[in-house]
Amino acid sequence: MWGGRFAEGPASVMRAINASLPFDKRLWRQDIAASKAHVAMLGAQGILTAADAATISEGLDRVAAEYATGALPDDPALEDIHMATEARLAELIGPVAGRLHTARSRNDQVATDFRLWVRDALDAVDTGLRAFQSVLLDRAAEHADAVMPGFTHLQSAQPVTLGHHLMAWHEMVARDRSRFADARARMNRSPLGSAALAGTGFAIDRAMTAMALGFDGPTANSLDSVSDRDFALDYLSAAATCSIHLSRMAEEIVIWASQPFGFITLPDQWSTGSSIMPQKRNPDAAELVRGHAGRILGCHTALMVTMKGLPLAYSKDMQDDKEPVFEAHDLLELSVAAMTGMTAALTFRTDRMRALAEAGFSTATDLADWLVREADVPFREAHHITGRAVKAAEERGCGLVDLPLDVLTAIDSRIDARVFGVLTVDASVASRTSHGGTAPVRVREAIAAARAALEKSA
Repeated sequence: MWGGRFAEGPASVMRAINASLPFDKRLWRQDIAASKAHVAMLGAQGILTAADAATISEGLDRVAAEYATGALPDDPALEDIHMATEARLAELIGPVAGRLHTARSRNDQVATDFRLWVRDALDAVDTGLRAFQSVLLDRAAEHADAVMPGFTHLQSAQPVTLGHHLMAWHEMVARDRSRFADARARMNRSPLGSAALAGTGFAIDRAMTAMALGFDGPTANSLDSVSDRDFALDYLSAAATCSIHLSRMAEEIVIWASQPFGFITLPDQWSTGSSIMPQKRNPDAAELVRGHAGRILGCHTALMVTMKGLPLAYSKDMQDDKEPVFEAHDLLELSVAAMTGMTAALTFRTDRMRALAEAGFSTATDLADWLVREADVPFREAHHITGRAVKAAEERGCGLVDLPLDVLTAIDSRIDARVFGVLTVDASVASRTSHGGTAPVRVREAIAAARAALEKSA
């Protein structure tokens, strides 16, 4: 490959450290597509004869057909997928294959291939997240009225509806999709034609190759085009945030599936057993989603550290740009699929949720709000009065709604029988009608709006 400059081949260790074919061979589809766009442009511009361009393009199709059957090369002497493809092309069509590399460098070739791969990854993740959103909307609609305890500090706070809680998950996923969409829009420029770093003296048409590959246009600066991987960092940043969201959801599944909570039952397909304790039903899929988040965050950090000190233009350090992205993408796709499957299949024990919502004085704020509305009590004073009522209920071992009226009036004479209309969990959730609130009517409105947005984003 190095022509006449080097008299000796590389040392075995040098060959091993320099080779990227074992991992970058998964770029073969993108490498074939970019090479076909490039040779078509060379033919259209008269840089290659029409016959040579046609021969090379047909040869690339033959190489792609071999790759599609699993016949990918695994020879480290070929160094990377780009040289492997060119070598196989030469075996199939002869010396004319050497004309393919006219007016390009491996620097702009790999930058283009990698952008195409990341763009495909972005589209794949978006498809998976969209399916997850659909499942969340279905389950939220199913349980728009079901009451559960809402938590702060993992302590019972106020009653909410299960539909409202699931819609909170949905909002996280919707923002994740928007981050991936932003990354896709920003990276959709073609580096092809930037050559090694300075562009080329051949009369190429970069707009033609950009259009052929589905880019919005060519990149503006040849140095920048081959020497930055911020498009990959954008992807990893969005993937890291998404993985954190998935991890938090998975953590809730782990908690909810535990016997002390008992909010859900996971089916056999999404559980594992124990080698020694036959009664166990472990939420291992959720735990692995939670674990994958750490690895995805590590991938993001790895590429940031790789890139942080590199001068313009290309440095060989950038060969290490792909493995973190490949690993993060594989883990993220698996995590999204697992969360989608689990959420669709799990059984919600809404009776248990209601019982715990009623048990934790979760309507205390409703009592304070009633004092503000109906008795014109300043909220801070109402807060203190309610605290005394909670203490009285604790001493009697009952809920606020079960306190006798005379006990409440002894605490504050401004309380009357109307207060019992706000102290049930159903009354509490129904009253939370502010925009984005947990009232079933608002939850159903949110689901309808989200469904419309989801259909529009298809």
